[in-house]
Amino acid sequence: MTQLLRTLRLIPLLLVAAPLAQAHPGHAPFDFISGLVHPLTGWDHLAVMIGVGLWAAQLGGRARWALPAAFGGAMLVGGAGGILGFAPLGVEAGIIASVLAVGLLVAGAARLPVAVGVAVVAVAGLFHGIAHGAEMPLGADSLEFLGGMIAATAGLHAFGAGIGSAALRRDPALLRWAGAGIVGAGVALVLA
Repeated sequence: MTQLLRTLRLIPLLLVAAPLAQAHPGHAPFDFISGLVHPLTGWDHLAVMIGVGLWAAQLGGRARWALPAAFGGAMLVGGAGGILGFAPLGVEAGIIASVLAVGLLVAGAARLPVAVGVAVVAVAGLFHGIAHGAEMPLGADSLEFLGGMIAATAGLHAFGAGIGSAALRRDPALLRWAGAGIVGAGVALVLA
């Protein structure tokens, strides 16, 4: 139990250590390493990506791989759209809403059908991807950046799923508390 609690304490530490930054310009150079580091540099990224892993663990079964795959795939599609100039109004609001929604789903231990869960996290991934693609300057190596970002995203999903699975074995209430922490991060983003 103490190892699980130490691991769960990493979530708020990651959130506190990351600057209160949403997806916005200023992440140059746009290469694989900066893409790999980028999801680790903002509360919004950490919270939603770890949260998707936590929720996937809560749902179990096919959701364990389907939710992270849907988020990552939609993030790539959104990134491509952003690179091509698709940048609708409200992307930042959508990113913050995704943090709040995923946090609430984990905190409430929502047992939605896998298809609905896939749709929810795909919308979240789409918003994150659009923001990142739209901020890339012409001539940037967007494929490298997006590749690094997907690798880090998959790692954060796996981290969330791993601690989520451990929490389920010990005390499922721990996952609900982690979800509440993600909601708290979302509220902090709203107030920032």
